[in-house]
Amino acid sequence: MKNKIYNSAFIFILAFTLLLTGCSSSGDSAKSTAGKGNPDVSLENVPERFAEGEGAKIKVIRKIGGDDHTAQFLAGAKEEGEALGFTVDVFTANGDTAKFHDAIAQGLTEDYDGFIISHGDDDATVEAVQKLVDAGKSVVTFDSNDKLSTIDGVTLTSQDDEALAKLALDQLVKDFNGEAKIAYLWVDGFPPMVRRNKVYQETLDNNPGIKEIERFGVAAEDTSVQTQNAVASMLNKHPKGEIDAIFATWDAFAIGAARAIKEAGRDEIKIYGIDVSNADLQEIQTEESSWKYTAAVDPKLIGAVDMRLLAKKLAGEETPATYNLEASLISQETLLQSSEPINMVNLADTIEGWGKSTAFEEEWMKTLKEYYKK
Repeated sequence: MKNKIYNSAFIFILAFTLLLTGCSSSGDSAKSTAGKGNPDVSLENVPERFAEGEGAKIKVIRKIGGDDHTAQFLAGAKEEGEALGFTVDVFTANGDTAKFHDAIAQGLTEDYDGFIISHGDDDATVEAVQKLVDAGKSVVTFDSNDKLSTIDGVTLTSQDDEALAKLALDQLVKDFNGEAKIAYLWVDGFPPMVRRNKVYQETLDNNPGIKEIERFGVAAEDTSVQTQNAVASMLNKHPKGEIDAIFATWDAFAIGAARAIKEAGRDEIKIYGIDVSNADLQEIQTEESSWKYTAAVDPKLIGAVDMRLLAKKLAGEETPATYNLEASLISQETLLQSSEPINMVNLADTIEGWGKSTAFEEEWMKTLKEYYKK
């Protein structure tokens, strides 16, 4: 029954990802939302732009894709924006840098009021965002090049990557009393990974009994498959007793590692990961799974908070240059105590505070949501 529920959830998310993949923008989309809401709801306290029904047209552009986290992030941004009466178009480049930058360049020529840019890790993204700002567009970025926070008016949001890494690594150190041989799954070149790696190096420096014996990392459309193959090779190289745990800095790494461990019958190895999705939760709740802990921020909430920040910019309100979303630690033991399977929808019933935040949710936004409520 548990697998049946999860398979249905996974199929839904997969279908939703495919639906969102690619640009759904339309130059004919009307930005005016006048007359489309509930006339019984007063817009007296709403910023002039929205009170007069101007609305907004938003484009969400994400470099990475093809995973559950992306689908949840895009869903959160789209749902929050549409609840505010905005037109929201989304695009994911599935890791293709050229397509990612083409989407930003194309968006600049279209009638968008604001942009949410996700995982723009290179200097070219900084240049592209500067062009958007120069053209009078409002911009919020997520898990992107740190230099973006220096562009006037742009907000750079992140998962609290230091906290994510620390939560997972502190648990690993605690579980093994500071003595463990580990494999490290990490890839360089992405701002979140750089921040997580800093905490990892500090943890090794502070805990000399934690020894890295292997590492692997690649960011690709088939990251989990490549990771599975790499970890399988590690397991062949190192017999029982030579690897105690794996620290996976991305859930695509953790999924691949979990599959390799299961196939090799090496469940003595414990996985400590970062990020969460429906597929991850299904794997963690498999009682024989080696994936014991994952530190995460709700990706759907990230999309929603980013959209709120963008709405504040469009309203002419002050916004910060940077903002970190709070992380949580999810344990296999806690999930297995539930009487029903845990997924991204009901995870909040098990993890206190999960998926909830009033960050940047102004009273006028609540009014707009009530006005456009279907």
